[in-house]
Amino acid sequence: MTFSVLSPRRLGYRFNAVGIAALTIILFWAAIAIFAPLLIPYPVGEIVDFDYFGPMSQKFIMGTDYLGRDIFSRILMGARYTVGISLASVAIACFTGVTLGMCAAVSGGWFDTCLSRFLDALISIPSKLFGLVIVAAMGPSIPVLIMTMAIIYTPGSYRFARSLAVNINTMDFVTVARARGEGVLYIIRSEILPNIMGPVLADLGLRFVFIVLLLSGLSFLGLGVQPPNADWGALVRENIGGLSFGAPAVIFPSIAIATLTISVNMLIDNLPQKIRDRSA
Repeated sequence: MTFSVLSPRRLGYRFNAVGIAALTIILFWAAIAIFAPLLIPYPVGEIVDFDYFGPMSQKFIMGTDYLGRDIFSRILMGARYTVGISLASVAIACFTGVTLGMCAAVSGGWFDTCLSRFLDALISIPSKLFGLVIVAAMGPSIPVLIMTMAIIYTPGSYRFARSLAVNINTMDFVTVARARGEGVLYIIRSEILPNIMGPVLADLGLRFVFIVLLLSGLSFLGLGVQPPNADWGALVRENIGGLSFGAPAVIFPSIAIATLTISVNMLIDNLPQKIRDRSA
């Protein structure tokens, strides 16, 4: 009896140096979001310095904000809100959109037509305008933010998953499964989902970036996470007055947003190589 060793290349996971660097940064921010309460040197709402927009120093490595609060502590805690809210929103949006898209592609008929027309109408509404109206009407709480952004990005996920599932649904192995008498749930779970998983994961990463930017935009307008807590977009809005002074309080939150979104994009760019390896 012989045993084969499963290498990353044989499994289809082959990342280049850029992909590894991007994944490292993403895991870094994920770890910060989880362990932030244990890492912050000062409470996020505590005024620790009488010098507002203070410079970087040994005591405050990223300076202080417009009230004299430690910006390093606020960025660490802000990662929890930015990453957590965005991850929850994209998980709900993609799970709902992919599930409905596969069901519509397999079922067809009136269900597919009615659902597609409804979501087409929903996706025609500008995302920022829709988010502003809903959050302003219901209040900027965290559950409202999560559900609003999930609703905004569900139609796009639905259309993407449906277009993939429609193509897979015409394949011979799906026809054979139907001839065996398999039901809709079996076809979706065992025949369609495994064959669209790669593109769906790439789409999930892209929508995560969109949600991070939308959340940052809402927070910049004052409709995101409310004081004394703040996500990264709210930190930029709070300290925008220090931009003319080059204050680190407005520069470092912007860098945090950029590193997370760029890293996710770089990781997505590495996914097609993985998909090609799997199909080879």
